[in-house]
Parts: sequence; structure tokens; C-alpha cells
Amino acid sequence: MTISTRRIAFFAGFTRTRALRWILAAGIVATIAGAPPTADARQARTVRAGAYDGVWNVVFVTRAGNCSATNSAPFAVSGRRVSSVGGGKVTGGIGRGGAVSVRISVGLSVASGSGRLVGNSGAGRWSGIILGDRCSGTWQAARG
Repeated sequence: MTISTRRIAFFAGFTRTRALRWILAAGIVATIAGAPPTADARQARTVRAGAYDGVWNVVFVTRAGNCSATNSAPFAVSGRRVSSVGGGKVTGGIGRGGAVSVRISVGLSVASGSGRLVGNSGAGRWSGIILGDRCSGTWQAARG
């Protein structure tokens, strides 16, 4: 193994003052990188998180199974959470880029769905057990 004289010369010229400057500079960079977000950054993140806020009317279309051909239900979106406006229990969330996943239960019926919201509309797929029958299909949503 050989050690480069060039590397040794670099460290030989490293005075105590120069070393302190390097340590302080590295500490400042690390502090900036790990600093909490500014008010502007927090506000921008909040706006993005609430980009889909409002009441959405969702129409479910059955493609497979012995369930009603179509059903509709209103959902509420607040921040990154999806909840029920009407009957039943609705839980779910919205991720970056509008990716949405939801779980719906009404009595013994339960269904899960996923898809994407863009602007004031959305679409995706769902599946579940509705009144004892296994069913699946598509959904479309419109805000307002």
C-alpha cells in the first residue's frame, strides 16, 4: 500500500485555524440541512396537503359480482384525510400527487378502493364484499 505524498502535503498545511474554519463550515451546512422549515415552506406544504379539500361525489360502478350496478356517496376531504359525509364509516388518505386509498364499511359490507385525484375529478378501482357478495369495479369522483 502506498500513501500519496500529495495527500500528506494537504493535511500538513492544515493549521489549527484552517481546521476550525472547516469544522465550523461543516457544522453550518449540517445545521442548514437539518433546520426546521421556514414559515414559507410550511405554508406551501399546507397548501399542497389541502389541495383536494371539499366534498366529493363518488360514483361506484360494478364490473364483477352480484352487486348493484351503480352507487354514489359523498366523501369529505380535509388535508390528507378522507372521511364520510353520509352514512357508513369511511377512512383513507391522500398522498403526494393525488394518490388516494379508501376503506368503506356499512354494516357487514366492506370495500376498499384506490386511485388518483387530479384537480376537481378522480378515478380508480374498488373491490369488496357487499351484502355477502364479492364485487369489484371502478369509481369516478367530482368535487363540489
